[in-house]
Amino acid sequence: MADEKDLSFEGGCTCRAVRYRMTSKPIFVHCCHCRWCQRESGASFALNALIEADRVVLLSGSPEMVDTPSNSGKGQKIVRCPICRIALWSNYGGAGDKVRFVRVGTLDEPDRFPPDIHIFTMSKQPWVVIPPGARAVREYYDRDKYWPAESVARRRAIFS
Repeated sequence: MADEKDLSFEGGCTCRAVRYRMTSKPIFVHCCHCRWCQRESGASFALNALIEADRVVLLSGSPEMVDTPSNSGKGQKIVRCPICRIALWSNYGGAGDKVRFVRVGTLDEPDRFPPDIHIFTMSKQPWVVIPPGARAVREYYDRDKYWPAESVARRRAIFS
């Protein structure tokens, strides 16, 4: 029997005004090295856990949604704490409001979700070293090739 701790993952912003819970493990975790993610995060990459929107439960606070341009041209909505301004998750234009890209660093235990894949490595910072054996692609990738069958099935269920 799974421990409840294995099925629920809490997180929030720095000032703790906004708290949330993921009610399952994510579908997949991206470490994105594109220049847009570098700019938005102010770091060398963004680490996002893709998960069904209905599996992210707001526990407290009233986050703000900020419309932001994206490289795809479809835009993204970044959900932020209205007090400390920390980005908690995004909804990208391609997936709409059905999938959240939770910022792994906002989880209470971010080390539980290492990246399943490194994407857009063609623009990664030259001093970032991707671990030997880690999945990495120059740009985006074919989900059917890299995602486990369970993740593909979860995505299909979202959009069916």
